[in-house]
Amino acid sequence: MSLVQTVAETTSNLEPLITDLGLILMTAAVSVILFKKIKQPLVLGYLIAGFLAGNHFDFFPSISDMHSVEVWAEIGVIFLLFSLGLEFSFKKLMKVGGTASITAVTQIIAMVAIGYLVGTAMGWNSMDSIFLGVILSISSTTIILKTFDELGVKGQKFVGIVIGSLVVQDILAILMMVLLSTIAVSQQFSGEELFQSVLKLIFFLIAWFVGGIFFIPTLLKKAKNLLTDEMLLIVSIALCLMMVIFAAGVGFSPALGAFIMGSIIAETTQAEHIEHLVKPVKDLFGAIFFVSVGMLIDPATLYEYALPVAILTFVTIFGQSVSSTLGALISGQPLKESVQTGMSLAQIGEFSFIIATLGTTLAVTSNFLYPIVVAVSAVTTFTTPFMVKLSTPFSKFLHRKLPKKWIKRIDRYSANTQAIKSVSKWRIILRAYIVQVVINSVIIVALILLSSKFILPLTIGSNFGNAIGAVITLIVISPFLWALSLRRIAVKEVTELMLIRKYRGPIWVLILMRIAIAIFYLGLLLNAFFSPTVALIALIIALAAYLILPKKLKNMYPVIESHFLRNFNAREIKKDRRLSDLTPWDGHMTFFTIAIESNIVGKSLFELRLREEFGINIAFIKRGEITINIPNRTERIFPGDELCVIGTDDQIKEFSSYLKRKEIMPAESKKESQIVLQQLELTNEEFIGKSISQSQLREKTEGLVVGIERHGNRILNPESNMVLEKDDILWVVGNKKLLASLIST
Repeated sequence: MSLVQTVAETTSNLEPLITDLGLILMTAAVSVILFKKIKQPLVLGYLIAGFLAGNHFDFFPSISDMHSVEVWAEIGVIFLLFSLGLEFSFKKLMKVGGTASITAVTQIIAMVAIGYLVGTAMGWNSMDSIFLGVILSISSTTIILKTFDELGVKGQKFVGIVIGSLVVQDILAILMMVLLSTIAVSQQFSGEELFQSVLKLIFFLIAWFVGGIFFIPTLLKKAKNLLTDEMLLIVSIALCLMMVIFAAGVGFSPALGAFIMGSIIAETTQAEHIEHLVKPVKDLFGAIFFVSVGMLIDPATLYEYALPVAILTFVTIFGQSVSSTLGALISGQPLKESVQTGMSLAQIGEFSFIIATLGTTLAVTSNFLYPIVVAVSAVTTFTTPFMVKLSTPFSKFLHRKLPKKWIKRIDRYSANTQAIKSVSKWRIILRAYIVQVVINSVIIVALILLSSKFILPLTIGSNFGNAIGAVITLIVISPFLWALSLRRIAVKEVTELMLIRKYRGPIWVLILMRIAIAIFYLGLLLNAFFSPTVALIALIIALAAYLILPKKLKNMYPVIESHFLRNFNAREIKKDRRLSDLTPWDGHMTFFTIAIESNIVGKSLFELRLREEFGINIAFIKRGEITINIPNRTERIFPGDELCVIGTDDQIKEFSSYLKRKEIMPAESKKESQIVLQQLELTNEEFIGKSISQSQLREKTEGLVVGIERHGNRILNPESNMVLEKDDILWVVGNKKLLASLIST
């Protein structure tokens, strides 16, 4: 038998799942090399490679079993969402939460409405138009992050806003997938069903996240010394697939489970290591997913719907840019960062594919929608790098062409929005009560449901089984019942408002509501194990015991809460984060670490002349456990010093290049110190008419003036001889307490 015949027989005996995977990977490999060579986004190459390798081109090798491609694509989606979850952090979301949320929500609402109206105008049915609106509203995290990497703009200020918006979009996309599934199944917009779906989603998200943060970081920490890289990778993927099974078991998308597990692991101390280990797996299955998406494109359909593709491409680029820019402006960002944010988000990608696939799987959308979506994504993937590059010059063009009154109002609105720091005591109390009630309610209900499912069946036929099961469950949930009903929260604010007569009634209502909710959950538990009459008697006994043992319960809950918070904050304890951007100005804070071999070691700040050369300021130097706030010109640089630098994107970039020439490594993220950037409106006659140096602001705040806003114009890093005028708005970086004291006077 010849070698050729042997190979042919062996190949014919392979399962289509394997042969199709081989074809997918070969086309992906070719596309990677080609598109890397021509410096184009790899995602676009995957799509085109899949398009050419699909069943619609006879002169190219084609897949033999479409079902096997769908299997690989689904696995690709799972790992893609898992890796996105690893890059997600609730703390990141909280840092840019306001700006990111407003930007993302504005964009999504606008694009869903625009997409629906455009679909209807083109004669599509309601379901196609609804899916189209949702598809066009979600930007591509993968494409944007790859573009930022390739263009080297990750250090710029607007990138943080874009990434925060993408995180919010991902969360809202998952929510919309649940809502679309509900609409698709019922074939109508039922408010009650949608409300139930949202509640169910929120319940499981909180339960999974709280439970995951409580147990998984502890598991990884305990097994840290036993886990090699290989074992850690296997454990991470096992956790991912476990959550995929849980999500599918309760009726959610498997992709949701993968995303949630990724976000849980993202809060652990080993998050970066796991992300590094999972990256090759993500890249592999991500390539499979995008190639398989390209294989589903039908050229005949694209030709027939060429006009809708062109229209939707324009709608995506223009609509996403404008809506995201408006959202960023509304959130209080300056014109430049708003335009950069909007133009960076002008594309659709992986989530759009997933949502389009959902419509196809549920058989509620037309066959033409999927290839149209892929085509629009391919075009917008190609245009994204150009949009990011053009965003800065276009923002400057707008700044020149827009009426001066508009520019002044935008600047004033941006400054005032960023300066809003105070939160009312009543709002603090409401937020604290809502968080306490929601989180503890989810934990209690989840434990009762688990008890009903696993403990209650074991008590059938037993004389005292019900009582034992109820007591065990009650012991487990009792700390959370105490926290829900009796724990004092926002103590300072409540005490102050109780002194005001009009607030006493509402505060007592909140307290009594918490107690009533706790009693309801207690009754719910007892009713699950006993008949109504016996449950009522047991409730009275339980309440009596509950009131007798508050001290023990009070001691138990802080232990549980402390363990959760320790796990939740473990990553920050081990590795400090970079300061979030604190100002609407172009200037922002960035950190650098001085390498041992750097040839600027031993030189003073006066000798280096960093301000004169680059226009930057050094906010503080961290040297081991010592922090030198607002260092003077005689301070010298030592190996391992961590510099906090304030400057614009261009200044930071130039300074970073200078450091690389001097063999200095960029620092990792650092924790927030007592040095803050604060707005100060100049109304005090003591400073007016004096220069910055004469005003002694440096001595009074242990800081320096890094910016002045005067008549709508901004001056970054002003000279010390600049004379201060009435109504100037100063931006001062200095000691938090001293600044607060100065502002109060």
